[in-house]
Amino acid sequence: MSEIMQIENYIGGEWRGGAESFSPLNPATLQPLAEVAQAAPEDVDAAVCAAHEAFSTWRHTTPYERGALLRRTAEIIDRREQELSLAVTSEMGKTLAESLGEVRKLAQAFRFYAEEAERVFGELVPVDSNDYTSLVTYEPIGVVAAITPWNYPLELIGWKLCAALGAGATIVVKPSEYSALSAAMLFECLDEAGFPAGVANLVSGKGVGPTLVSHPLVDKIAFTGSTATGNRIATSVHHAIPLSMELGGSCPMIVTEHADLEKAAAGAARRGFRNAGQICIAINRIYVHRKRYDEFMRLLSAAVDALRVGDGTDPATDMGPMANEEGLAKVTAHINDALAAGATRHTAEREVPGNGYFVAPVVLGDCTPEMLVMSEESFGPIVGVTPVDSLDEAIELANRADSGLAAYAYTEDLRETHRLSALLDYGNVAINNPDPGIMNAPYGGRKGSGFGYEHGREGLRSYLQIKHTRIHHGASRA
Repeated sequence: MSEIMQIENYIGGEWRGGAESFSPLNPATLQPLAEVAQAAPEDVDAAVCAAHEAFSTWRHTTPYERGALLRRTAEIIDRREQELSLAVTSEMGKTLAESLGEVRKLAQAFRFYAEEAERVFGELVPVDSNDYTSLVTYEPIGVVAAITPWNYPLELIGWKLCAALGAGATIVVKPSEYSALSAAMLFECLDEAGFPAGVANLVSGKGVGPTLVSHPLVDKIAFTGSTATGNRIATSVHHAIPLSMELGGSCPMIVTEHADLEKAAAGAARRGFRNAGQICIAINRIYVHRKRYDEFMRLLSAAVDALRVGDGTDPATDMGPMANEEGLAKVTAHINDALAAGATRHTAEREVPGNGYFVAPVVLGDCTPEMLVMSEESFGPIVGVTPVDSLDEAIELANRADSGLAAYAYTEDLRETHRLSALLDYGNVAINNPDPGIMNAPYGGRKGSGFGYEHGREGLRSYLQIKHTRIHHGASRA
């Protein structure tokens, strides 16, 4: 994308510029992509106030009215999918094929929550007298502050946006400053679809998050990002309001003595190196039964060495650059730390393009628990592998107190399958496949990886609050 685009904030149904701006870079070329208006504190206040005002009417729309707007937005996204995909690749580096998949999942989220909004049912609760009726109903929660990261800049906005709007809540979205371009294009789609002014708002820029989450008119915070940032948000909330957080975590994979090694290696290569490893559910550390270790390392290393590294806009590319310099520095530090501590490099040292944030994908063997790659989330194209002597040892190493989002395992043994499902202390467990999340099942972490759920009916209900109405009618005395 050679043209420098002008990006503004979307507040109360209008695009607004700002006195200051910033310019995100294309991580493959280090060239500026856009001139983005920096939201000032008064812009954040205006966005929250617009959402608060719009909620007074939006909350009373029917699920069918809201669903129609969500479906219309999905159709616009379908029409603009190539443009949206190019924006994602240009601002964070993933391949065009991966970006296109993300845009299509975004459209799926709009359609899913258009349907799910029509399936929010209340209840009649049994009572001890026929003169009373107890009703349980679900109502929208209010104004949502949503803070989203750059690694899936559209999909992760979509999970929050679609569920909140489907539930009848209003929202203010603060995207990462690295991915303001695609977020603005999504809000163009919302504007074209005809959402009422103030229902959905967008504020971009550095330092905007604290102002947004501390606003007294915010009724819920939905956050996806690092554990450190999530902790800061949780301690800064001005009064007791609901929080949902998908945080970081070093995701493990177990390869048992009875695994299909070709499947396991293919799964590790996909989930460890897709999007250059910049995924909350990326495989970071692998525990392999010692009897299968050498063969697994041969298969995984060959698969990773075959990955073609380059600009994501090139159809021949399998893995693009890191999204930013900070991520590149962290991955480099993890590799150097492991090698200095005795790990062995099983992938080839090769040249990568020198004009962006590129790094060659790396598989490290003979790793120990204290190495950074095994104790921190690398969030890049690097995995550490450790041989183990038993399934119990693997499970014990996998179940860290600070990691609880996703775990993976490969085994062809039915008993091992059920044991892994029962004992892996993670919100999502994928066995014999590398995809732990689907749209119609709840997705969320535990322990140090967050709380609350997205996807499925649980994703919508996190934007609803429960009301119990007890009615005395005296009908039995007629």
